[in-house]
Amino acid sequence: MASTTMRERVLVIGCNGQLGQSMRLVAESFPQLDCVFADREQLDLTDLERIPHYLREIAPRFIVNCAAYTAVDKAESEREQADLINHRAVAALARGAVELGACLVHVSTDYVFDGCHYRPYPEDHPTAPVNFYGESKLRGEQAIRESGASSLIIRTSWVYSEYGGNFVKTMLRLGAERAQLTVIDDQVGSPTYAPDLARMICILIGQYPALQQDERAGNCTLLHFSNEGVCSWFDFATEIMQLAGLPCEVKPIATEDYPTPARRPHYSVLSKARIRWFSGATIPHWRHSLQLCVRNLKGSI
Repeated sequence: MASTTMRERVLVIGCNGQLGQSMRLVAESFPQLDCVFADREQLDLTDLERIPHYLREIAPRFIVNCAAYTAVDKAESEREQADLINHRAVAALARGAVELGACLVHVSTDYVFDGCHYRPYPEDHPTAPVNFYGESKLRGEQAIRESGASSLIIRTSWVYSEYGGNFVKTMLRLGAERAQLTVIDDQVGSPTYAPDLARMICILIGQYPALQQDERAGNCTLLHFSNEGVCSWFDFATEIMQLAGLPCEVKPIATEDYPTPARRPHYSVLSKARIRWFSGATIPHWRHSLQLCVRNLKGSI
């Protein structure tokens, strides 16, 4: 007998990015989700007028926004573009969600914090971004709240995967080319393997009716997600070299000795107590997930 289980239509925006490609892979394990994947050709978020029309065409129950302007340093000089994608387009998605009665699932960042807390940041800690990328992402969060849309905002950090450009792939490339590298050791956070984040998003979509019953959340539920464990960029790079069997020596360097256009928070570890409680899911340690990723990438070094 054919199953009569209702499948939820899920629109995944930015499907060619790290998280979008991970969503495509992970969603195969969630048959209750009827996913439509949109890349820039289907939906260019810089075309604000196109957004409501496309949402009406697809008529999703959930809109998962995996697209973002993530070039932290370039955002300092490309503020209009960063704000367009991370704020104004998000506001348009939120308005579209309200019109359709859909839930907007939006991914934000640890960079909404200033890095001066030195304890894992809970969701309700005051925000104070130290760069424009973080400011643009915070504006996106605020636009969602102001819209009144049913929404799930997930802040994450240090995302990497087998796809696109990221820190892990850069370290593997440089580690194969050089005998020595210097990496910052006084910026501390938690890496996030994009497939682990994608899996959590799929879990939370399935649990969204229960999330809405949380009296603290209102229309907007804010959660933090990264892999378990804490490290510096130096620790992260050292582990990458060891797992890949590369002889490249990694030496620590202070932030002040490696100036960049954008400031970074020195400490941006996110508290995951709330998302563990809501989801009931086990979150892998960053070393475990990194091992999986490096194993998958070793053939391309």
